[in-house]
Amino acid sequence: MKAESDYSCDVLVIGSGCSGMSAAITAAHEGLKVLVIEKEPKFGGSTARSGGWLWIPNTSLAKVQGIYETEGAARTYLQHEAGDSFDGPRVDAFIEHGPQAVDFFTAKTAVRFDMPLVFPDYHAEAPGGTQGGRSMVTRPFDGRELGPAIKDLAPALPELTVFGMMLGSGKEIVHFMRVTKSVKSAWYVTKRLSRHFADVLKHGRGMTLTNGNALAGRLAKSLFDLNVPLWLNTKALSLTTTNGRVTGAVLDREGTKINVTAKRAVVLASGGFPYDIERRKQLFPHAPTGNEHFSPSPTGNTGDGLRMAETVGGRVTTTLPNAAAWVPVSTLTRKDGTTGIMPHFIDRAKPGVISVLRDGKRFTNEGNSYHDFVQALVKATPPGEEITAHLICDHKTLRTYGLGSVAPFPMPIGRYLRVGYLTKGASLEELAGKIGVNALNLRETVRTYNTEARLGRDPVFGKGSKAYNRYQGDALHAPNPCIAPIERGPFYALKIRIGDIGTFAGLKTDQSCRVLDSSNSPITGLFAVGNDACSIMGGNYPGAGITLGPALTFGFIAGKAIASGVNVSEYGTPAGNAITNSKLTMVSQQAS
Repeated sequence: MKAESDYSCDVLVIGSGCSGMSAAITAAHEGLKVLVIEKEPKFGGSTARSGGWLWIPNTSLAKVQGIYETEGAARTYLQHEAGDSFDGPRVDAFIEHGPQAVDFFTAKTAVRFDMPLVFPDYHAEAPGGTQGGRSMVTRPFDGRELGPAIKDLAPALPELTVFGMMLGSGKEIVHFMRVTKSVKSAWYVTKRLSRHFADVLKHGRGMTLTNGNALAGRLAKSLFDLNVPLWLNTKALSLTTTNGRVTGAVLDREGTKINVTAKRAVVLASGGFPYDIERRKQLFPHAPTGNEHFSPSPTGNTGDGLRMAETVGGRVTTTLPNAAAWVPVSTLTRKDGTTGIMPHFIDRAKPGVISVLRDGKRFTNEGNSYHDFVQALVKATPPGEEITAHLICDHKTLRTYGLGSVAPFPMPIGRYLRVGYLTKGASLEELAGKIGVNALNLRETVRTYNTEARLGRDPVFGKGSKAYNRYQGDALHAPNPCIAPIERGPFYALKIRIGDIGTFAGLKTDQSCRVLDSSNSPITGLFAVGNDACSIMGGNYPGAGITLGPALTFGFIAGKAIASGVNVSEYGTPAGNAITNSKLTMVSQQAS
């Protein structure tokens, strides 16, 4: 390692995803000198490859749509979802300050959102659940606004792109799925592709950023507008302390050791631990060796923040019923030889798709959320068997909706068959033999399913009976947007396993984002946000954006708390040191 050097700032933020950049922008807007570091060669973290949705109740964006929250409904819903893991003070902070965070970022930065009139909570029928008004998506962003820094923005997950192009959630995906059925959609897709290919020729990549790439890009633009430095290829090696207070960190910046002094605080925002094999072994029951898990999260998310916090007294919560946000995934070999991991968010809900275990039988409502689907898969798999399932459909369904990484017609499917990602059988029996599934049971499962599916019903598992099921189905397919028979061969199967879209188990923090020690006292100078902090969702997944919504909100809270001085020594005891909701509201109003 090269010779040491020193650097001084008010706030050091470790991680460049939504939570880290949110904290950095807020603190810098309050006049603090901030440094953001990122261990990877590109910034954006998990955020850059996410869907870019944020779940925040009672925002001004919802009110513009005429959607007003019933008093206490959001708290009721989160308490129902979290159960015994409900953290009242942190949930209250999120509900109160989430709308403030949205107003701050949309008024003072380059961040913008669009709120659909309808996007149901994942358990909309539960107490406090709603049909819309809580999930918002990041507005598309012109990458040219980042200037030369666009080259440093982490790309979207390749498996979620078409010709390397990110598709915007919602209407844009619908246009691509209807390209051969609608003149309007065909024209839209033609224009979109033409613009994308022109950008690639000129800039080397598409410039219409959507989803999580748009969020990371908008946050970075806001960060750079405040002249906040963002050091790439910089790994935090350890935290430094003085008299029990965290005072900075030792960094490795491209081989140079740098001692950073952070006068106010260090903020941990390093993305949780999806690639920490040892913590996987500890907290993922389905992965006893740590390797029975396939995460589409960035491989650099190795739990650095959690380990560093533990060395100074921080604690990782290990009691959540689910340590991560589960998602079924399929794996395929990319053209460059690397392994791609495809998360299955919406294909399971489409009409004509079912899932079966090795015994050839269905085990759950395929239209339920990805988190719920995986829990059902784990519960249904016999002890000792590999925890896996197959999605099954016929030719018409495959070419209409696609499946996993396989795009709908007119995109070709030959490559996926050749590499074994997709399996094809002239009959259900032939298909079952190829994928190792009980052929007699699969035939009977499809026969029984088809009898009711022809009438748009699923009396066994109720696919299409819930608001979220129907939202992810095909609105133009009647009478049930999620149900169609599986009738004419050839038939197809795709193997799915367990992955995650972020970890839930994280450092125990208070409502001001301060990391707590074993006596529940704040560790002076140390904050944690995003997936480095324990999720307020209690191990459940209530709706689209329940990771990024709290990430933006608690990043905002942390920035305000640090700027207001809640963690300086003269504030005295931990009890007197805690920032109150009213004080944070006052600081927020002053900043506006």
